[in-house]
Amino acid sequence: MADADPQRSTKQGRERPLPLPGCVALVLQGGGALGSYQAGVIEALAEADIAPDWVAGISIGAINAAIVAGNPPERRVERLNAFWDRVTSGLPSFPIFPQDQVREFVHEWSAAMVLGQGVPGFFHPRPVPPFFATPGSCAALSYYDTAALRETLDALVDWDLVNDGPVRLSVGAVEIESGNFRYFDTADDRIDARHIMASGALPPGLPPVEIDGKYYWDGGLVSNTPLIHVLDHQREATLVFQVDLFSAASPMPHTITDVMAREKEIRFSSRTRQVSDERLKLRKEREMIRKVLAKLPDSLADDPDVAVLRAAANEQPVSLVHLIYRANAWEGGSRDFEFSARSMREHWQAGREAVAETMANARLIASNIADGRTAAFDLTRRQHPHP
Repeated sequence: MADADPQRSTKQGRERPLPLPGCVALVLQGGGALGSYQAGVIEALAEADIAPDWVAGISIGAINAAIVAGNPPERRVERLNAFWDRVTSGLPSFPIFPQDQVREFVHEWSAAMVLGQGVPGFFHPRPVPPFFATPGSCAALSYYDTAALRETLDALVDWDLVNDGPVRLSVGAVEIESGNFRYFDTADDRIDARHIMASGALPPGLPPVEIDGKYYWDGGLVSNTPLIHVLDHQREATLVFQVDLFSAASPMPHTITDVMAREKEIRFSSRTRQVSDERLKLRKEREMIRKVLAKLPDSLADDPDVAVLRAAANEQPVSLVHLIYRANAWEGGSRDFEFSARSMREHWQAGREAVAETMANARLIASNIADGRTAAFDLTRRQHPHP
């Protein structure tokens, strides 16, 4: 059970008890600099006394997930702050005129600075371009070196706690030669900094990571959400907070920068929505099978075919809450590598606000848990749940 008292009120003083199921899972999508939105979500959930039993991540989501799993509850937000303050320290905030065109210019300028100088504690440009490096070497396979990220992770994450502690951690990566997607999971594997770095090794910018003789790239190349892994390995009633950094729906582009932004949204969000919809549809079909099986006469209870069908349809309920980052008008196609302190704090606050809105609708989630039905919620858009 998660470390939460369902009768405890939130910090805002609202008496909205949220009964928690046997497992609370955080599912964290990839999205680079937008990952501070996830940190805001994690902080706000902690303030609401909702602690995860399982964290699963891809790319930047894997980094945030490792920091959560690798620290005791009272230190998680502190360590998340330390990471995000470090990686945005190269582009500190400074006063600007509050107007979208000005903000867009500063945003693109900040992203260009990242391309040229890298990100502190994360990656930096290689002194020799990959075109001139020895073929087959890591230096020939990426524009940036991520050695600094390993040092950052080792400083902020207790790997013994990750592997032996109470919070399960799962991260996804792609094995380069086979093209196969793989999850590294503390239920079966010993995870260290290499696995987190592999999950976020997005080519051609970042180098592949070697694990047990095989080389891995960013899991987002195949699927940008680890939701499917959580649902496939669910063993008890579960409340999933799926934190997405790219919205599937967005207005028609009007400029070429809008086109670049929209292309990235579709590329990284469509698979997320597809996985969510397919799995929820499958669960509803199984629910119908169970209803039909319950109507069969007792004489068929021991029938072998019925037993096989019953086993195939057996599953635990899941409540899926989508918390989706909605980009500002001035954020273009470079939003995922614009590591400025100003944007980071704004994304962080947006994550906190998304949780506040979710908690304001806590009774919708609670009623779903109570009746045992499977449903998906996107409460950041102030709409009713779609069953």
